[in-house]
Amino acid sequence: MTGPLQSEMENILREAFAPTRLEVINDSARHHGHSGDDGSGESHFTLVVESAQFEGKSRLERQRMVNRALGDIPGDRVHALAIKAFAPGE
Repeated sequence: MTGPLQSEMENILREAFAPTRLEVINDSARHHGHSGDDGSGESHFTLVVESAQFEGKSRLERQRMVNRALGDIPGDRVHALAIKAFAPGE
């Protein structure tokens, strides 16, 4: 089941990057009771984003691009994000 925050992130990433592949994976259940688990069921995510916009960019630049696009979500509304950003063909 997709929660409201997961849906919001999917929409933001689709608009920002026109991805050829997008996975927003909710890892929160694996972190239940750990630090950062706020009980919402939407505290930990893995993002897999493939977009032509990442071509020629370093791993760090790609992660910064994703974090900028998500605005206040990383750190404020989500405790942890694992970001895997790729250009097509990588």
